[in-house]
Amino acid sequence: MKIDYIIVGLGLAGLAFVEELIAAKKTFLVFEDDSQTSSLVAGGVYNPVILKRFTPVWNAKEQLEVALPFYKGLEEKLNITVDQKFVIKKSFKSIEDQNNWFGALDKPKLVAYLDPKLDKNSYHGVIADFSFGNVNETGRIDTEKLITAYRAYLASENHIRFEQFKHDELIIGEESVNYKDIEASKIVFCEGFGIKQNPYFNYLPINEAKGELLTIHAPELNIDFLLKSTLFVMPLGDNTYKVGATFNWTDKTSDPSEEGKEELVEKLKKVITVPYTIVSQSAGIRPTVSGRRPLVGIHPDYANLIVLNGLGTRGVMIAPTVAKNLYNHLYNDESLDEEIDIVRFKHLNVKNSKKG
Repeated sequence: MKIDYIIVGLGLAGLAFVEELIAAKKTFLVFEDDSQTSSLVAGGVYNPVILKRFTPVWNAKEQLEVALPFYKGLEEKLNITVDQKFVIKKSFKSIEDQNNWFGALDKPKLVAYLDPKLDKNSYHGVIADFSFGNVNETGRIDTEKLITAYRAYLASENHIRFEQFKHDELIIGEESVNYKDIEASKIVFCEGFGIKQNPYFNYLPINEAKGELLTIHAPELNIDFLLKSTLFVMPLGDNTYKVGATFNWTDKTSDPSEEGKEELVEKLKKVITVPYTIVSQSAGIRPTVSGRRPLVGIHPDYANLIVLNGLGTRGVMIAPTVAKNLYNHLYNDESLDEEIDIVRFKHLNVKNSKKG
């Protein structure tokens, strides 16, 4: 089989790049083995403001201008609804917290998103002693629903194989790569934290941060906004809410843990007072990079090996933009954003890395 691209991994990064290939009428085959679950279990929130410090998310405006039409197009294509729009209400913990909010209103990149009028309403079951600040232009992409539907779509078109990709069976030539029965012009690795097992890109400084979430049923809570406090409480409908998230830098597994559940339950005591039951618990490994910028670009030694990875906690916002930048870099002479280009880590490349 001769094709244009092999794609390894179908989380948000792989999905976004595949959409670029489809639009350009390129041929491709995806390999996916469910070994990395960060996109499937992600909260999926898009929010242009870092609420911990009241600072703008990197390139938030530009990313949202690409991402929101991108997901709308996927909803139409797959006949599903995945974009749930809501307001985020930041629960202030002190007067100082409020003052920092008002200070952030002077920042040009934030004024469009932060409401200058505080919400002083009380909401049953919600602990808030110092009012709320409203963040607009926010919402959630149901990543599990999206990726599940997209995998089914690719399967119906025979564009995906649900099997492990074995790096040691990849043969790299001057103009193409060969893998089993496939000859492709290029291969793009979108493996999430699995990139650490990739002999061609494991020199990149990617770290793992395990995140855990709870889904709870709280009939008395009845809020239609995302509550941001010590943790977030996000409405899913039918009195169910997603609660998260933890950051664990030592646990390397994708399995839900009792420790993670206990941490979330303890924090939730400081956020809501109504009774609830835990419906489910999920966990995944986030691929994170120092500086919080993705890892995108062409291998320094092999021109037909490409990486698209390290989207971190804001993958729903970042993925469509960086996938488009990568495609335009490969075909339209567009420079990669220097903040994401892996050339910044070229000095870390191991000279005796595995060769084809």
